[in-house]
Amino acid sequence: MDEHTRDPGVAPPLGNPTGWREEGRVWEHATLRRAVEHGVRLYNSGEFHESHDCFEDEWYNYGSGSVESAFLHGMVQVAAGAYKHFDFENDDGMRSLFETALQYLHGVPGDFYGVDVDEVRETLRAALSDPTAIHGWKIPLDDHRPTAYPADYEYAEELD
Repeated sequence: MDEHTRDPGVAPPLGNPTGWREEGRVWEHATLRRAVEHGVRLYNSGEFHESHDCFEDEWYNYGSGSVESAFLHGMVQVAAGAYKHFDFENDDGMRSLFETALQYLHGVPGDFYGVDVDEVRETLRAALSDPTAIHGWKIPLDDHRPTAYPADYEYAEELD
């Protein structure tokens, strides 16, 4: 565990996903979980740019080649692709970003830090041929599809 990614204030998951250390009741990288919670809830509320920022800011904490880096880079691309589709009506840009996201997410555990990465990959693949596959789609976190709270917007705003 890296000291710079510790945060004792990050709550435990509802299950036992990859990244959670049940024996110590701590996250391996708590700041990653915090960024995931905010990023997923913002994505699920249609705030794709803010979601992107949450994942991107945390991504800088990890070295190239780590599963944490690959996961976060992939999620940056997921949010950016949705932003391209919904805000710019640029499906070619969305496809390019989703293809890159799939490359980064390849080999990431299916339950990484509470995110249903398997479903994320499945949805991205579907969107490559039918961009409407992401219409109404919300990213699962701990088997729920949470949306943003005021604290999520405050977190994203503090990243600027």
